[in-house]
Order: sequence, then C-alpha cells, then structure tokens
Amino acid sequence: MVLHLPLFSSDSAAWPLGLPLLGGAASEIIFSNPQPFGASGDFTLYRSGDWLLGSATGQPGEAPEAAAHRLYRDLLQAADNRPLARIWNYVPQINAHDAHGLENYQAFCRGRSLAFQAELGSGFTQRLPAASAVGLESDRLAIIFAANAHPVRHFENPRQVPAYAYPREHGPRPPSFARATVVPTTANRADVFISGTAAITGHTTLAPGDTSAQLGHTLENLRAIGHACGVGETLAASHATRHFKVYLRHAADYASVAATLGSHLLTAGDHVSFVRSDICRAALNVEIEVSLLDAPLVR
Repeated sequence: MVLHLPLFSSDSAAWPLGLPLLGGAASEIIFSNPQPFGASGDFTLYRSGDWLLGSATGQPGEAPEAAAHRLYRDLLQAADNRPLARIWNYVPQINAHDAHGLENYQAFCRGRSLAFQAELGSGFTQRLPAASAVGLESDRLAIIFAANAHPVRHFENPRQVPAYAYPREHGPRPPSFARATVVPTTANRADVFISGTAAITGHTTLAPGDTSAQLGHTLENLRAIGHACGVGETLAASHATRHFKVYLRHAADYASVAATLGSHLLTAGDHVSFVRSDICRAALNVEIEVSLLDAPLVR
C-alpha cells in the first residue's frame, strides 16, 4: 500500500505519489470542501474558505533545479501575493547526485531559492512559509501549496539556525522555508503548520544514522518549535485536530519509532501516517511534520 496525499480533496487517486505506507492512515485531508478554481501555469487550483490551494508536478525526467525554478515561479504567480502558509515538496531521488556532484536536494534548493528571489525580491526570506521536502521514487517533482487570504506569522526554532541562513556547506543556495507558520482563525486560536523536523541542532546533523537517538532529538526540536510558535511543548495535545506524517528512511525502524511516538507524542484521535521515504540529508533517518487545526494559542 502507498500513501495518497489529496490534502484538500476526497479524490485520493489524484495524488498517488508512490510513498510506501508503513502504518497509520493511507490518506490525509487537511482542507475541507475544496472547489475548483482554475489553473495557473502548471498548478491546478482550488478554494476552500479563505484558502487558495494548488498542486503540480514537473515533467518526467526534468532536472531538479530547472523543475523547482519553473514550478516555484508558477506557484508564486498563482498565489498572487496571498501569504503562503505551507508547501509540501516531493523530490525525485532526493539524495542522488548529478554529473557535477550536486545532490538533487541541493539542486532543488537552488532552483527554489532563485525563484523566490526573482518573484519576491531580495527580502524574500521574511515571507517563506513552513515546508517539507522528502524523497520520491519517481522522475517528476511534485509540489502542493496552501496560501491564505489573511496575514500569517512565520516562526523559527531557537535550537536551530534558520534554514535560509545555512552556510554554504549545505549547498550553493540554502533551503527556503520557515520552521513553522501560524494562521490565526480567532483571537486565541490558529491553524499551525510545523515544517518537516529532524535531528538538526544549529545546522548540524546529530547522531548520523542512529534512528533512536535522532528520534529523541527530533522530539526535542518539536517541543521547542511548539513553544516558539505558541501551541506549547505538547503541540496542543487533546485540544486541536492534529495531523502527523512520519517519514522513515528504513522500513525496519517502523515498529520502534511508532512505539516511542505512541508514548511521547501521539494521543488518541491524532491522524498519523508512517511513510518510507528518503530524507533531505543522507545521514538522517527520520523526519516528522505536523499540521494543527484550530489549535489554542498559549502565549
């Protein structure tokens, strides 16, 4: 079985990304009752209340940098200055290298960053939303975005260097995302999107190749960003609709990771999918992303 990612549509057949499902829910729907809203560039668009949603795939075999640059320029034009809240990226063969020795993820990051700069100008880093990028056993880049009609707030993790400020050792252009984005729904509640989170402190990978140790560091980072963005270290446990996707490099780690998360993170009623996928750094074995709907803000 594979994970289907409609996110905003009941038609899961529209997004059979081919990510092997290890456990949990086989699909995830965050945005309800979407209505078709035409197209812009390669993006098919939908409206759901105040949300503008879009999905697109690159051309078969298209180089990661070229695909990212083209699709992100389409994405930003489609958003039409609406604040971006969340972007999901699925990068073909994410840890493979091209003929020049550049990792596919690094090439993707360069294309994405250049597109943001071209469309938003030199201050684009202040407008970057929460995002994730994991590997896909495919030859086509896949992107889903969510933009809102109202102002949003972006947050960084105090334990980590902002991704857009990473040093050059991580690639010719740093990743373009914030650690979390908060979209207020009332004075004291919000939809909160926490980016793909892994065992990185500062900009350094911790416990390379050690899944158990990395999971502990990942949970520490989730607690830190939860506190920073206003939902608390428990990530609004039992007080919000919570969606988790857990990406694992090695399928054999599923049982132990699921048991640990069941004891230290997940609660009854959470929506969770465990997926086999490569992570943006080859030394990372686990990444967790979180979407909280109508979460109470505690600060």
